Amino acid sequence: MKLLLDTCTFLWIITDAPDLSARARDLFLNPDHEVYLSSVSVWEMCVKYKLGRLPFPEPPERFIPLQRERHAIESLPLTEPATLHLHKLSPHHQDPFDRMLVCQAVEHEMVLLTPDPLITQYPIRTAW
Repeated sequence: MKLLLDTCTFLWIITDAPDLSARARDLFLNPDHEVYLSSVSVWEMCVKYKLGRLPFPEPPERFIPLQRERHAIESLPLTEPATLHLHKLSPHHQDPFDRMLVCQAVEHEMVLLTPDPLITQYPIRTAW
């Protein structure tokens, strides 16, 4: 199974936060699953870091790749074919970062690991 992490899911994994559900943790830890962090989530974290809403112990360009590697999470670039799904999405969610994650999940046939109930309204596989 290919898992795409929602931004909050990535943050909860790297901080071992209690917000991470037991099921999400089990799916993430399953060695048979491929786990990805989207460049869209990296973009979102950098924006929030710059605004002072997401503190990191070091700059994002060092912290995020280090945490991805430490937790065996692959990087998923945003591609043109994924973005071309955007116009087909219903307006369930207004967050542009989440909408692009949905597009990537569609394009790459991934399960989006997210607690967001709005995302579950899209025709994609989600888990939490």
